[in-house]
Amino acid sequence: MSFTRVAGFVVGCAVLGVAAQAAAGTRQSHGINAREHRQAQRIYQGVKSGEITPAEKDKLKADEAGVRAEERVYRQSGDGLNARERRDLEKDPNQTSREIYRPKHHDPTEQ
Repeated sequence: MSFTRVAGFVVGCAVLGVAAQAAAGTRQSHGINAREHRQAQRIYQGVKSGEITPAEKDKLKADEAGVRAEERVYRQSGDGLNARERRDLEKDPNQTSREIYRPKHHDPTEQ
């Protein structure tokens, strides 16, 4: 093998490694806690922009608190979360996500 081929291979591997690290850094973390954090940011942004009213914010925060309480109960009952408990916990944030989306994208001129 010539030096040029070896050098090209090494440079190629380095470029692929850097690209893989960059792609991994841009991925959103998964999991219930990460999702709750993203939803809290969406609520904050909606309140800040005036798209979510204080009453809507209070309801959304109460929904999130309910999910956290349910998660605590599940985690206390055994070794972490099983598949059924995880699915159940993901269902509630799906509903909350829709409740965040609606006021932020509702056209106030529509009736």
